[in-house]
Amino acid sequence: MRDMNMKKLKKNAFRYSKVRGETASRIRIPGGVINAKSMAKAAEIAEKYGNGTVFITNRQGFEIPGIKMEDIPRVNMELQSIIEDSGVNQGEPGQGYPASGTRNVVSCPGSRLCPFGCYDTTKFARKMDKHIFPNNLHVKIAFTGCSNDCAKVRMNDFGIIGMTEPQYNPDRCVGCEQCVKYCRIRSVNALKAVNGKIVRDASACVGCGVCVAYCPTRAWTRSKEHFFRLVLLGRTGKKNPRLAEDFIKWVNEENIMKIVKNAYAYVEEFIDKNALEGKEHIGYILDRTGFDEFLKWAMKDVELNPEAEISRRIYWGGKFYDRGYGRSKGGLQA
Repeated sequence: MRDMNMKKLKKNAFRYSKVRGETASRIRIPGGVINAKSMAKAAEIAEKYGNGTVFITNRQGFEIPGIKMEDIPRVNMELQSIIEDSGVNQGEPGQGYPASGTRNVVSCPGSRLCPFGCYDTTKFARKMDKHIFPNNLHVKIAFTGCSNDCAKVRMNDFGIIGMTEPQYNPDRCVGCEQCVKYCRIRSVNALKAVNGKIVRDASACVGCGVCVAYCPTRAWTRSKEHFFRLVLLGRTGKKNPRLAEDFIKWVNEENIMKIVKNAYAYVEEFIDKNALEGKEHIGYILDRTGFDEFLKWAMKDVELNPEAEISRRIYWGGKFYDRGYGRSKGGLQA
């Protein structure tokens, strides 16, 4: 195993294996959607070159374990149809994946399937993937269709949460107050009935679209424009895991694309040059440079849409423990 050029191997999206002479192929599925033909192809590769199993990763990709090192070129050729189907940027066809650092861009089903999805998450995820891939920086990006956050985007460096600005037509409203009820039960209680009509508290509304989903007369509809809440720098891992914090709400797609691309330039500038294979998390870099420096880079040439509201200062929390607190002969005291 150590005779191989492991850095080159990993950048080709193959990973270490506990079994000497074997590796696993990482298959990238941006947006989490793959057609049945490609699914069958992955199974075929697993049977032909692997150990007959396919591991479904936490980031909506596949890993095919048990591949012999000498079979890597043949596996790369076999992967070509899957790469083309999933819309992944590639250099020379037949050479497999050209990078592995930027993780697979994940998404919930979004408006393709879910009645609460405010936008086509897979479409945006694939567009983002083409925007930033191939790249070997260790970055995680996730999309979710609404504030339910089924994709758990707050555990990623960049989380994109769908929003809609509910449009109310009083002429279609029959005063049933279904929207008020479900906004209270399933969302943030931003609606109330006044003289038989509905009033929305814009400052409280999170743009989830619950009112739209539960209105029986279509008095509430989604805005034609797509808006998003962008949350920043969530992470797991060994060192101070934390959830992402809100950065901008009611922001549009164009600005999200610019901000994410700018953040890559920020990482390239400030990453620890001794970091192993570019694997220093953005959050650790921000902790070192300070938020103001990150903000300067992230917002370069960004002109926010008029609806956007930005947080000029973000504080990330963390867990801190004291040893021996409240300890006595009788044990730990409340």
